[in-house]
Amino acid sequence: MKKLTPYFLAIILAGFGLLTLFLSTSVIFDLFGIRAKEGNYVLFVVWSNFISSILYLIATYGFIKSRKWTAKVLSISSIILIVALSGLFYHIDSGGIYETKTIGAMVFRISITLVFTIIAYLLFNKKLRTKN
Repeated sequence: MKKLTPYFLAIILAGFGLLTLFLSTSVIFDLFGIRAKEGNYVLFVVWSNFISSILYLIATYGFIKSRKWTAKVLSISSIILIVALSGLFYHIDSGGIYETKTIGAMVFRISITLVFTIIAYLLFNKKLRTKN
């Protein structure tokens, strides 16, 4: 069971990453009419999601191969998303238009990314595994 955990996490993260990649590229490149459905999107938030989707897919490989750097990749994604959320708050404070669902979506995405970061750190850090 312990050996299946990284694969299970990889499947979930790959699904999340592919969905994020599809949605962000659809908005950036105006594919399938998704840009119109998104309403008042904030472009730098979409780009941060796009970059994070690539990092999620890289981290998926890290989960499959049990690589220690997986947590670092996910940490970078977390930082990018937190900076984007801060930028979004600045954008809102400056009177910029946005969708209220964007805030909730960003908080959710940051939370999921942080959970995966912590799990990757705990799974692949040798110092922690030797103590158990």
